[in-house]
Amino acid sequence: MKKILDNIEEVLCAICLSIMTIITFINVIARYVLSASLSFTDEITTYLFVLLSLLGSAIAAKRGAHLGLTVILDVVNPFVQKVLKIIGYVFAVIFSGTVCYYGIFMVQRQFARGQVTAGMQWPEWIFGAFVPIGAFFLTVRFIQVLIKEIKSNGEEDKKEVL
Repeated sequence: MKKILDNIEEVLCAICLSIMTIITFINVIARYVLSASLSFTDEITTYLFVLLSLLGSAIAAKRGAHLGLTVILDVVNPFVQKVLKIIGYVFAVIFSGTVCYYGIFMVQRQFARGQVTAGMQWPEWIFGAFVPIGAFFLTVRFIQVLIKEIKSNGEEDKKEVL
């Protein structure tokens, strides 16, 4: 169970990508065989892509693989590097936490207004919930990386170079 929780983003990404691939393939077959497109596939793949993007960002955060401009980090001493990394992770936590926070309000408004999707006429809040869910995973991973950076004493960086 711990392995699943440690890799929950990867599992969810695999599920999203599988669903997207299957329904897109079905839509292509329907287009060529029936000469008609299945309208709901565009909506579902778009919404799943939003979730996939946010979960992919969480995976990148967990792996420390987010893009970064290292021009400054490359020319300063290790202590300043650590401080700058911590500042960067604090801003990342604030940003992703803000997206999660306001995403919750967005979903509440969608629910209260009874908004439905254009093609399937499903409640919009179901798919809108992908934003705060994905941002929650992203925030948690950035918090984990921030804590790891605060606790580290620079030995991990030396091992990576070797």
